[in-house]
Order: sequence, then C-alpha cells, then structure tokens
Amino acid sequence: MKFGVCVASHIKDIDYIVRAEELGFHSAWLADSQMLWSDCYATLALAATQTSRINLGTGVAVTGTRPASVTASSIATINALAPGRTFLGVGSGNTAMRVMGMPPHRIAEFNRYIEVLRPLLRGEESYLDTGENNIPIRHVMPNDGFVNFKDPISLYISGFGPKSLAVAGKHGDGAVLAMPANANIMANIWRMLEAGNDSANGGLDKSRFHTTALTTIVILDPGEPVDSPRVKAECGAMAMAAIHFGYEQVRNFGRKPGGALAYVWEDYRAMIESYPEERRHQRIHAGHNCWVIPEEERFLTPEVLKASSLIGTRDEIIDQLGHLSEAGLHQVMVLPNFDTRFQSIERLAHDVIGNVS
Repeated sequence: MKFGVCVASHIKDIDYIVRAEELGFHSAWLADSQMLWSDCYATLALAATQTSRINLGTGVAVTGTRPASVTASSIATINALAPGRTFLGVGSGNTAMRVMGMPPHRIAEFNRYIEVLRPLLRGEESYLDTGENNIPIRHVMPNDGFVNFKDPISLYISGFGPKSLAVAGKHGDGAVLAMPANANIMANIWRMLEAGNDSANGGLDKSRFHTTALTTIVILDPGEPVDSPRVKAECGAMAMAAIHFGYEQVRNFGRKPGGALAYVWEDYRAMIESYPEERRHQRIHAGHNCWVIPEEERFLTPEVLKASSLIGTRDEIIDQLGHLSEAGLHQVMVLPNFDTRFQSIERLAHDVIGNVS
C-alpha cells in the first residue's frame, strides 16, 4: 500500500510537502477550495520546484469552479514543472461549492465535464458546450514548454455514492474515496466502480485502476483513550468536516445522518442554525479540515472520532490497512489537523509506512 498526504493548500507551507517526500510518502494531494485556502495550482507550482520524487496533484480539483479547459491547462502547466509525477484529482465540489452557498455539480453535469476534460489532458481536441454550439477546442501551443502533455497525467475521480463511483469507473484512471471501514465495504465500492465501466472494453482492470481513500490516522499510545486531547488535536478537524458534510446532506437532500453523527445531531443543528440563513454557508465550513472551532469541540465524541478517522494501536492500524489492501485499496492519503500535521506524519512514517504490504 502507498501513502499520501492531503494538503490544505497553503502557499507558505511547502516545507510540509518537502518533509512528506523525505519521509517516503508517495503523493501530495493539494485541496482546491478557493474560499478556504490558497490556490492549489500556485501551491503545486512551488512544491514542484522544491521536490524531486513525490507525486503531485490536486486532491481534488473542483469541476464547478473552472471550465474543463482551464483545469487541463493548469495541471498541464504543473506537469511541465514536475514531468512524470503529476496527476489530477477531480470532484464535484461538496465543500468548495457549498462554502459559496451553491450546490456541487449534479451527476450529469459532472459526467459531461469529465467527458470534455479527458481528451484535453492528453493534448487532444475536445468540445466546449456553450449551450448553443459545441466548439472544438485544444491547446494550440503544446510543444513550446508552456505545458506538458507528453508525460501522461493520471485522472482520479472523487466518488462517494453509486452514481459518482460509476463515473469514476467509466472515465478515470482511479478513484478517490471516503475511507472504507472494512474489506467488505471496499468490495462493494469495487462493484459500484465496475458498474460504470463499459464491459465491451473488457471491464475494469483492477491492476491498473488505482483507488485512494482519504482519512486521518492516529496511532494510540498504550492505554490512551480514543478521545484523548492528543487524538482530538490530530484528527478533530477531520471529524468535524464529517459533521459539516452531514449537515449539508440534510440541508440539501433531507438525508438525516445516522450512526455516530445521530448522537450529536440535534445539538449541532441547533448550534449551527443560530446563525443567519443568508450567511450560514460561510459558518458551516469554518476551520474546515484544519482546526476545530471552540464551540464545536463538544461534538468530538469517541463515536464521531472513530467514525471519521482510523484510530488504534500500531498493530491494529497495520492489520486493518493490510485487509483493505488485500481488498483492493491501493493508497491512503492522510489529512491531520493543521497544527499537528508534522508530528502526525512523522509518527505514521515511523510506525506504519513500510509495514503494510
């Protein structure tokens, strides 16, 4: 199994990516939320000039905020700086769009965007749908060093449900997933990915189609409780992001969260709905995947922490990752709290990386 870091793009935080490379991490996935963090492509460009081995890409770029032509040109520019180690992750914008009070792309829009994007990533011609016409477009100066299409740019598509996973299986070189809790769930994910693949083309080749899951990993000290201050300091932001996402699902689709989130739901709903509706979209994602707002710390119950992150002893984590690897999960990318990010990946590298086949 490979390990990556998911990075809340920060233009002055390139040393974190450099250290991840030194520790043996395979990839750095730079998140793209324009009203939360720095521009991901500017940050990738700096990272490309200060690293030499780690794979670099978006984790994930948002389809609703840029035309496909802009996305293709942006990542091909990074590929000119980091040839052979550049990839593109794309998603419909569950956070980036909602933080602006807008819904993410629906499946039909998302699928069409990927159809336009895929040829452009190869430097080939595609078609821009203006609503009235399909205009043929391609990068007309690809051989002058402005961009690089000669080295392939792998396309990883984010999917959380059956329809988006089907899009990933149909168009992607791989998929970006929520962390599966066990091998049985990973097997079900593969079935959803295969549902979108054209069986006439031989079906989905599991040896070539790469799956990556997002989580935070916290290795417990002997006797340490799941909700210790240190654990919360490393994965509390990931746990709160899950609650934020759950609230958005209720707000937009009426899907009341179950499981661990059900126990804190009414308290959280009352708290967040005390903010004015017209600006609530700005408050929901405050601190998103970086830190926990003080008034939200009470929602970090053991159940919520365990539901959103991989927490356990060294041996427990190695064992769980081993089973997921056997079930077809190829990579885990971790996104710890911003303030504890260095110490988190140091321990992960020391205790886990290299011990999971």
